[in-house]
Amino acid sequence: MTVAVVVFVLTYLVIASRQLTILKLDRPAGALVGAVAMVAIGGLGLDAALAAIDLHVLTLLLGVLLIAAYLQEARLFRYVAYLVLTRTGSARALLWGLTFVSGGLSALLVNDTVCLVLTPLVVMVAVEAKLPVLPYLLALAGATNLGGVVSFSGNPQNMLIGRAAAGNPSFAQYLAITLPVGVACLAANAATLTWLFRRELPRGPLAERSPPRPGIDRVLAAKGLLALAAFAVAALAGVSLAGAAIAAAAGLVLVARIEPRRALVLVDWQILLFFAALFVVVEGLRATGVLADGLAAIAPVIHRGDAVGDAAFVGLTVVGSNLVSNVPFVMLAADSVPAMPDPTWGWIMLAVASTLAGNLTLMGSVANVIVMEAAGPRGEIGFFRFVRYGAVMTLVSLVVAFGILVAERELGFFALVGL
Repeated sequence: MTVAVVVFVLTYLVIASRQLTILKLDRPAGALVGAVAMVAIGGLGLDAALAAIDLHVLTLLLGVLLIAAYLQEARLFRYVAYLVLTRTGSARALLWGLTFVSGGLSALLVNDTVCLVLTPLVVMVAVEAKLPVLPYLLALAGATNLGGVVSFSGNPQNMLIGRAAAGNPSFAQYLAITLPVGVACLAANAATLTWLFRRELPRGPLAERSPPRPGIDRVLAAKGLLALAAFAVAALAGVSLAGAAIAAAAGLVLVARIEPRRALVLVDWQILLFFAALFVVVEGLRATGVLADGLAAIAPVIHRGDAVGDAAFVGLTVVGSNLVSNVPFVMLAADSVPAMPDPTWGWIMLAVASTLAGNLTLMGSVANVIVMEAAGPRGEIGFFRFVRYGAVMTLVSLVVAFGILVAERELGFFALVGL
């Protein structure tokens, strides 16, 4: 048991640090080595390790990533962002437009692709308009984190929660409850950044911007959007998320009329490896009984079923998501939710809090790292400087989100959607 716990801790140290420079291990590679080590030391048998890998979650993730890859190949993301970034008239309007466009694009699609594609264009436009780049980078990263809160396909941790919740809440119920939360949080984040950078953002019309107009394959983009709509309709109708996503993706591959390898090469295969390996590592820890003991120790607080218990659970989620990243934390915390007085409310709290927690620190989400690294020297920002902005953004969004959720619950909206 002790050896299995050591393997788990070492694996999570690599995940939390994002990169172990001595061994050149990044998060997916670290998780893979940890999974193999968990089997090698006897913490988990090979058959048990393979059984621990949740193919439903991986299939859902693959389907969404494939649809996103075809939309990226069609250059839809860049084209939509280009229109917003070149047609807004003021610095503040540009920040608000970027927030809602990037948040909207991330609502149903994994946000990594949105960040990778939009960051270079955001930097180029900000420089040409003689604007400070940092507020727009924070707006992009923050909005892609926040946009994912509205659906069970918006980010990896929500995919895990949607699977674990087993239809309670369903995709449609969760969407109905959190759509107002997502819209309000995007507006609150834009307002927060506008206030934080009120001295740096100039007033008046912006300078002319003339970045190269990206071409767009309108036919392929239309097919990709239809596939995304088909996935959403099937999910809302109660079809399993994994089945809906992979069926929509397969249909898109069939009708796209382009070489599949052009889209397949754009799929982030590393995230699939990361998930598969992480399932094994967490299952190895679960087999030791340490996880059950730890959850039992904190259960009296987070299972109170009152405002204090809810606040403790949300606080634990925010802290844990920033210590070990939100995906691994959700895997661990998911075991405690079914024992809560109201598990449905627990799944909603876990999904919303783990998503909003991504804005707290530079390492709080993959989106933050992608945006700042893709921006090159203009994205260089220290850990504590990021926290200065991220703490305010996270606190505001948590207050807004849970204020709306509690109001919906107290006013009977949960009952209206069947919860």
